[in-house]
Amino acid sequence: MLPRKDCERLMAVGEPVELVLAEVLYERDTVVSHVYFPVDGFVSLVTQVDKHPSLEVGMVGREGMVGAPMALGIATTPLRAVVQGAGSAWRIGAVPFRRELARSPALKQCLDRYLYVIMAQLATSAACLRFHLIEPRLARWLLMTQDRAHADSFHVTHDFLAYMLGVRRVGVTMAAGALQASGLIEYHRGELKVLDRAGLEAAACSCYAADLRGYDSVMA
Repeated sequence: MLPRKDCERLMAVGEPVELVLAEVLYERDTVVSHVYFPVDGFVSLVTQVDKHPSLEVGMVGREGMVGAPMALGIATTPLRAVVQGAGSAWRIGAVPFRRELARSPALKQCLDRYLYVIMAQLATSAACLRFHLIEPRLARWLLMTQDRAHADSFHVTHDFLAYMLGVRRVGVTMAAGALQASGLIEYHRGELKVLDRAGLEAAACSCYAADLRGYDSVMA
């Protein structure tokens, strides 16, 4: 989306890295040393309240950037960033990133728009957790994951799903079983395959479509 010169300048100060499954890129309230632009990996943004289990509130793939507060000039992050899908990414140090942000109005505008997308995603996640049942929420999460994995199959355990959705493992087991019984997914020993994308979209809560509309209307 950037002009060629701006993009080349940004790429010149970055480096390719591999994102490892379950790797923690940031802890909450820590100083951000690098920002990440995923290429084919993706990252979960999770929060924690008191001693309760963590809960995913956002997801970043190649459509976005991990370390978005840096675009506002804020050096710390309020969320934990955990690699959910292994793959490659482009990593840029905080200092050169801030320098390029100051030099490029196009980069600033693009990231301002993306920050709006992230804010909308966080708000949607909060409402989704409060008002929607586990099965439609799981369908939404699987669609978001498939979009960022760029594949019909990916590895995910029941324990990890429970962690991401903020529910007990038994609830995830029942919801995944219902989606499998409907012929929408195939799940065995941590390997999940989407069999019916259209059916999964129909089973998902309205939050998935809302996320897509929000991104398309702001970033297009």
